[in-house]
Amino acid sequence: MHRSMDEPTGGAGLPAARSHPTARPGPPPLAGAGEELPDPAVLGALLRRHGWQRRGGAPGRYGRWTPPGSATGTSLLVPESAAFPDSGELIEEALLALGRSPDPSARDILVSLTVPSDEIRWWREVPESAAGAAGASVWTEAEELRSAARQVLMAGALAARGRAGYHGARHRRKARAALDDALIGPGAGGRSLTAYVPVDSGRAVAVRLCHALHATREAVDYQRATGGMEAFDSAVAAGVGRELTEALIALVRGSEGAGIDLRWAPAAGAPDGCPARPAPVEFSPGDLPALRAAGARYLRDEPAVQVRLTGAVVRLRRSGPRGAGIVRLRVLAGAEVAHVRVELDEEAYRIAGHAHLVGLPLRVEGRLENRGGFRRLTGASQVAPVQVDEAERDRLMKALQENVDHFEEACAGEEP
Repeated sequence: MHRSMDEPTGGAGLPAARSHPTARPGPPPLAGAGEELPDPAVLGALLRRHGWQRRGGAPGRYGRWTPPGSATGTSLLVPESAAFPDSGELIEEALLALGRSPDPSARDILVSLTVPSDEIRWWREVPESAAGAAGASVWTEAEELRSAARQVLMAGALAARGRAGYHGARHRRKARAALDDALIGPGAGGRSLTAYVPVDSGRAVAVRLCHALHATREAVDYQRATGGMEAFDSAVAAGVGRELTEALIALVRGSEGAGIDLRWAPAAGAPDGCPARPAPVEFSPGDLPALRAAGARYLRDEPAVQVRLTGAVVRLRRSGPRGAGIVRLRVLAGAEVAHVRVELDEEAYRIAGHAHLVGLPLRVEGRLENRGGFRRLTGASQVAPVQVDEAERDRLMKALQENVDHFEEACAGEEP
């Protein structure tokens, strides 16, 4: 499996989640010697979730399960509990059979057993093409679905970090880190996609996404029925914001409808405050005007934030040897963004230049503006270098030497 974790720019792209492992020969990882076997009840719940059918078996002892749509071929004997003497042997045989099964759901079940994960499934209804009739998916359709799914995941991770109508560049590093262990795998036909979000590292993301999606659906219904946008304002508390509305627009655009279904990991159960079986949330092209209006509203109304941040100077630029200039800081503390752009007067710019030369970070106060995604600091004041220990200073100086070409204060260059 590989990671694909490009940071989004604008409305496209999203976090990153690792690709779902493809089927491979040989025994599944869970069948290895010394590994703790899964709970039979969890295996049974996953088989049922993925469409396997129970077709008999000794009542109270075990059940015989067959793949979706198949009454013959591969079948599994799964004990109903671990209390019977042969339960372990039957579970091992069932895992081996799943590892060899050609049914696509078998690998999904093994993934869910390996790492207890909440499952989030997306699907889109698109007009049937000649390729689709032959069982293939159009490349652009699959990429659009994957991109939209990643945007939805990032919106959930951002909302789990804090509620805001518009996050912009804020919280993205920690939001991406919360999705580092997520797995994404395509469904049959390329028109569906499933993300496996581990309970240990991503349960907060799944919970927030569950609340936010249903709040979005209710707000859209209210807007379409009354024309009012008030429901979107109150939905911010549930995790709704511009990032989620943009993700849903990307999911629905170009389709006849789309939906998201969330299932809790059977081994962990439903979290507090959430239904045991959340209803799927569906959106249609008729919802797009409301989603677009809400996204614009969130962008317009999110207030600037007063901050006092510390950052390393990575670029300086002004038009001449004197006067005000523009500085780019790599944020070390004080704001949940990676970089900010600050316009400084002549004296403050001189202080920033000296700090940069000697490898010291800079402390500055100002307003973090939502224009440009909270990457711009206005009204800068209290500009001063910050003393750091020798190890940190050496690290900053090394970074300066590696990027010395950016330090050309009197020369024109790319604006930070």
